[in-house]
Amino acid sequence: MKLYFSPGACSLSPHIVLRELGLPFETVQVDLKTKRTGDGSDFWKINPKGYVPTLQLDDGSILTEGPAIVQYLADLKPASGLAPANGSFARYRLQEWLNFISTELHKQFSPLFNPATPEPVKQAQQERLAMRFGEIVAAMGSAPWLMGDAFTVADAYLYTVLTWAAYVGVDLAPFPALQAYMQRVEARPAVRATLAAERDAKKA
Repeated sequence: MKLYFSPGACSLSPHIVLRELGLPFETVQVDLKTKRTGDGSDFWKINPKGYVPTLQLDDGSILTEGPAIVQYLADLKPASGLAPANGSFARYRLQEWLNFISTELHKQFSPLFNPATPEPVKQAQQERLAMRFGEIVAAMGSAPWLMGDAFTVADAYLYTVLTWAAYVGVDLAPFPALQAYMQRVEARPAVRATLAAERDAKKA
């Protein structure tokens, strides 16, 4: 398998999942401005949507959209527990979280990365995010992970999105539970390895 990624982008989520599962894969870095891969290939021809993550399977099939990719990967190793069994209520709960993160967090961050976004809009986005952060903290309660005692692909996605806060001036200090959550994620060996790999890719 090939994971097309860009350091620090939402492709960090499936990158973490691949390492958590111990699956064989290679990474292909994408310049999101030029839409070129590390070897100079035209990324538009690989994924017409033009963004990462993109997963290319061994048979050449292409899968896009992070929530779909991480579930596909988790289902390759069901015993990993990174996703509950298909058809179970817990699986629908996982999908609920993935959709929430995608629509209520991921997309809310997007205007904050755009320097042309007016300040009042940025302020409104930050307030929306703060509200959603509070909802997550309340839903988790004393549980270590979104789904309770088990780390899942939803945690890989939530962590990825939370890492953007520092880059766009979103203060997580009012949410110590989320800060502690991020520390728990970062303590996982697979996550540490992924972050190191992406740091090295960014320097190259």
